[in-house]
Amino acid sequence: MVIILIFFFAHWYLSLFTQSFFNHRYAAHSQFTMSKGWEKFWFIVSYIFQGSSYLSPYAYGVMHRMHHAYTDTEKDPHSPRYSKNMFAMMWDTKKVYSDIFRGRIKVDEKFTKNVPHWHAFDNWAESITSRILWCLVYISFYIYFAEYWWLYLLLPIHFVMGPFHGVIVNWFAHKTGYVNFKQNNTSKNLYFFNFLMQGEGYHNNHHQFPARANFAVKWFEFDTVYPFIVLFNTLGLIQLNKASV
Repeated sequence: MVIILIFFFAHWYLSLFTQSFFNHRYAAHSQFTMSKGWEKFWFIVSYIFQGSSYLSPYAYGVMHRMHHAYTDTEKDPHSPRYSKNMFAMMWDTKKVYSDIFRGRIKVDEKFTKNVPHWHAFDNWAESITSRILWCLVYISFYIYFAEYWWLYLLLPIHFVMGPFHGVIVNWFAHKTGYVNFKQNNTSKNLYFFNFLMQGEGYHNNHHQFPARANFAVKWFEFDTVYPFIVLFNTLGLIQLNKASV
């Protein structure tokens, strides 16, 4: 059981880290820069950690920029205000995401400028074959190590880890929580200590300061991704933009 739980939480946090660090803060908001070599490195690492629910940094970045531009309006790719429930919102988000990825909708240039794109790699990572292979890896791991039947209930979360993280923020952080900044939207901070979502739960803070690399604002808030950004910047692996500090 211990091995399964370690595997589950490793997948949870590593998948979330790459989504927050690379897809969100780098691809969508350009809070820091990196070389093309390191960019490709993070494409590959994101694929390994996200697995079956890999999210294209390009499609994610474009969609998230649209979310900030159109928050809580009919043009918002994922707003609880225009979805009956969180599952409907997840489905609507998937459709917008797929349309962006497949080029089925025309997107304003301001949403695509400087968003990283590795077309050939994303085509494989987004393929049905790739997703099924990852699911088989997870199932095989559980067959080998799971000692109790109820542990298999964790498998569906492995399969859709990325969308599962997304709905926690995009649904619940617009429904419940506390507010540091009054804005013309419903964004909220989910909890005081953001250990579960690695800073992503400070959604109200992020909507107030979208260019800021540290999502924590109050003294009691802690963004667990930000220290890694500082470390990578210190090591010269990335270069923080002045507006992000």
